[in-house]
Amino acid sequence: MTKPKRLRKNNDRMIFGVCGALAEYFDLDPTLVRILFVFGFFLGLIGLLFYIILAIVIPSR
Repeated sequence: MTKPKRLRKNNDRMIFGVCGALAEYFDLDPTLVRILFVFGFFLGLIGLLFYIILAIVIPSR
């Protein structure tokens, strides 16, 4: 049986490792996830708020 995926901050990080962790979990490119957060930031600070919440909630490896 395979191990279930777990959302964990990874060591390939720019600031807190949130975008890298989400990219790894959903099998996406980390740059794409970072761009989505930047767009979310410019659309009313939702991206920044979501990033801060995830930085607190997602555990480190």
